Amino acid sequence: MSKGRMEAFSDGVLAIIITIMVLELTIPHEADLAALSPLLPVFLSYVLSFVFLGIYWNNHHHLLQAIRHVDGRVLWANLHLLFWLSLIPFVTGWMGETQFATGPVALYGIVLLLAAVAYLILTRALIALHGRDSVLATALGRDVKGKASVVLYLVAIPLAFVSAGLACVVYVLVAVLWLIPDRRIEKTLSS
Repeated sequence: MSKGRMEAFSDGVLAIIITIMVLELTIPHEADLAALSPLLPVFLSYVLSFVFLGIYWNNHHHLLQAIRHVDGRVLWANLHLLFWLSLIPFVTGWMGETQFATGPVALYGIVLLLAAVAYLILTRALIALHGRDSVLATALGRDVKGKASVVLYLVAIPLAFVSAGLACVVYVLVAVLWLIPDRRIEKTLSS
């Protein structure tokens, strides 16, 4: 099957997820800047989640540039990823509204962990379809960043019960790790 329909559907779902998140930001009724102060935790959680969704969108785009077609297994793996990403607005809102309380911060990490695992499953399904010598398999290599992200989430989730702030620092660290552009696929495609 053609990959175009999966790509368009995924782009649409991610756009809706981001739209839902921004609609959760409440507008203060007061006109002074001090009215924004209570919204800071909500805004910070929104920014972090927006960055994560942007990272997933960017990397998903690169994945699909390195493949020719999809099959049923890939479609289900993609839906699995989109399921976990669709929960990000909920955990983002809860984390922000509770000012980064322990439970919401831990649940945020669980959703991020499961999204990362789903992304790894998607990459494995694509490699299984296109072969171990495919452009995608060559580009991803051992996927150190993907595996490191999973490990960091596994550290951050229990850490949230000790220090929610430190767990959030780990989440930011994962985002920074991925903000540094991953050029593996681009390099492989251009060579």
